[in-house]
Amino acid sequence: MLTVGQEVMARLDEIAACSVAGPGVTRLPFTSEHRGALELLQRWMQNAGLSAHLDAAGTLIGRREGSETTRTLIIGSHQDSVPNGGKYDGILGVVLPIVVLEQLKGETLPFSVEVVAFADEEGVRFPTALMGPRALAGTFDPAILELSDRAGMTLGAAMREFDLNPDDIMSLQREESDVLGFVEVHIEQGPVLQELAAPVGIVTDICGIERWAVVFEGRTAHAGTTPMELRLDALAGASEIVVEVERLCRQAENLVGVVGQLDVHPNAVNAVPGSVQFVIELRSGEDDVRRQAAAALADFTERTAARRRLSVECVRTYQQDAVPCDSQLCDQLERAAAAAGLCAPRLMSGATHDTSAMADLCPTSMLFVRCLDGISHNPSESITANDSDAAARVLRELLLKYQSSE
Repeated sequence: MLTVGQEVMARLDEIAACSVAGPGVTRLPFTSEHRGALELLQRWMQNAGLSAHLDAAGTLIGRREGSETTRTLIIGSHQDSVPNGGKYDGILGVVLPIVVLEQLKGETLPFSVEVVAFADEEGVRFPTALMGPRALAGTFDPAILELSDRAGMTLGAAMREFDLNPDDIMSLQREESDVLGFVEVHIEQGPVLQELAAPVGIVTDICGIERWAVVFEGRTAHAGTTPMELRLDALAGASEIVVEVERLCRQAENLVGVVGQLDVHPNAVNAVPGSVQFVIELRSGEDDVRRQAAAALADFTERTAARRRLSVECVRTYQQDAVPCDSQLCDQLERAAAAAGLCAPRLMSGATHDTSAMADLCPTSMLFVRCLDGISHNPSESITANDSDAAARVLRELLLKYQSSE
């Protein structure tokens, strides 16, 4: 007989076949692969005693009514993947609670429970994301329905081809008074739990993010005939910023950053680079820390440009504030972990999740599951059956001993 963790892993292997052919898992929203995943999930929900339906935003919802109240604890994550992604990102947080609720079919829960499988968290088909949780939270923007994928199909048209009516999305908003909270089980996508030898962890914050597009303009010149002191080398200036981002983030607490994209012109082996465009990304669970780092980098960038006689343009292109998880719900997860015989360290999430949008509706928390070497968005993404079982035990204890803050 399979353990709960082994059963979860077997189902994750099965649903991974709902993918475009090729390495890893490629399952984009509102495709035949998405349809195949929904059929499996709906069958598993029904076997667990849940009533299942697909809402207008493409979210599959399995519901179990409570014995004393219809107030609902929502548990879930997303079913979509990045191209050539792994088998666990997102979908673990859908399959695992279904299996746990199937194990609890004989138990009475005073509150209602819903397991949700959101359609699109990754944002890789259409230039938007988190539509499902935003619909529930009442923060959905209908304008995104006009956004197109690379083939020119709009989101709205793709949803209609999927037998959905996007005109009904605005009616999906939940009342805050009806929802107890939202819990998302997710692979960590980082190496912290592995370093701590912990199978699970509790998320305290979902990081805030900001991105700055920077352009250094110098002067292209022949690399063999232009003396070093006469060069206006845009790449040399940009390199100082790359190193400063690393230095600043290494010395600060709760701050990570990267320059992951550079475009160099003319990008020739024998030419002094005359122009460089690059993007600085900063992430932190504390907005003040992130903002202070951005201000310091902006100042450093201006001084570097002036010293090197370069012109510079620096524009913030994206900002998302940090989302703190609910302290009481985090405490309940910690107690559930203890009851399951586990010590669950607390840590920040450096990635955005469905939880960040659900926080506009209700108290939220996340349970991270250790993944091998922190690898994610990659066919090599890996978790163990034992860690899956540990997460299932924590969720089971949470459901059996959940206490409303009211």
